[in-house]
Amino acid sequence: MLIHTVYFWLREDLDKNQCTDFRISLETMYQIEHAEAMYIGTPANTTERPVLDSSYDFALTVILKDIAAHDAYQADPLHQAFIAANKALWKQVKIYDAD
Repeated sequence: MLIHTVYFWLREDLDKNQCTDFRISLETMYQIEHAEAMYIGTPANTTERPVLDSSYDFALTVILKDIAAHDAYQADPLHQAFIAANKALWKQVKIYDAD
């Protein structure tokens, strides 16, 4: 199993509707067949502590069967369309892959 987690920091000049549209666009990736499960979220309202980074706007976690599924997910047209349509909206993206 491979856990693919992506954190998005959106541009600060985006309005609420643009942020909502970004979330809706993220949800289109639920249709990617190579993903076993997918979760989208925003920073939780947990107690602030030194090790917590809640500066991101959206988090995407994708559960994949293996590296081959990950590679297919990356190449999937829906994933590529998401990137093309939204890359101008974020100022930073961080990815953490774990197995």
